[in-house]
Amino acid sequence: MTITASEIGLYSAALFLLFLTPGPVWVAMLARGLKGGFAGAWPLALGVAFGDVAWAVAALLMLNQMASFHADLVFWLKYVAVFVFCAMGVSLLRSKIETINLPNQLTRPGMLAGLFAGILIILGNPKAILFYIGILPGFFTVAALQPIDIAVIGGLSALVPFLGNLVLALMFDHVSKMLNSPILHQRINRITGVVLICVGGLIFISR
Repeated sequence: MTITASEIGLYSAALFLLFLTPGPVWVAMLARGLKGGFAGAWPLALGVAFGDVAWAVAALLMLNQMASFHADLVFWLKYVAVFVFCAMGVSLLRSKIETINLPNQLTRPGMLAGLFAGILIILGNPKAILFYIGILPGFFTVAALQPIDIAVIGGLSALVPFLGNLVLALMFDHVSKMLNSPILHQRINRITGVVLICVGGLIFISR
């Protein structure tokens, strides 16, 4: 295995920060959690994890191919990661607070319905692979990755959000009230935004 513990730690921390940013998965988790509780929400979290693995591994395989032909391009993608994290941080700092609406189509009962909903949320967003292509070179030396490295990174890409989503499912009632509190929502955005900018800075000065 070529990736180091520090690279794994930094990537895991970045994944956790990204999980804290409210988005479609949060809306889906809340929609199912509010209607079916933990039993209704955890299958969706599992489906999202499958999708995360698929996009992360696909991105790494594409980057490996790119590295074999265009090593300089992969090097410059590190700075794309810096831009992505800083842009997300600034966006959170400037974002307006809006009440999150829960779409009815996400609340269909049943484990399989939740599982497929989670998979479709992730796989239905082709921008996800572009996101992974943009950030992964900022954390790992893509050209040196071995199959075991790709497996570990893919597992982390799924495990960190999955654990976070399980906690979210357990706390859905509290979180739903928090997300609809403009003051608390704004504080989360500000703190997460500043930390994302710091992560971008750490990527910039590393290696």
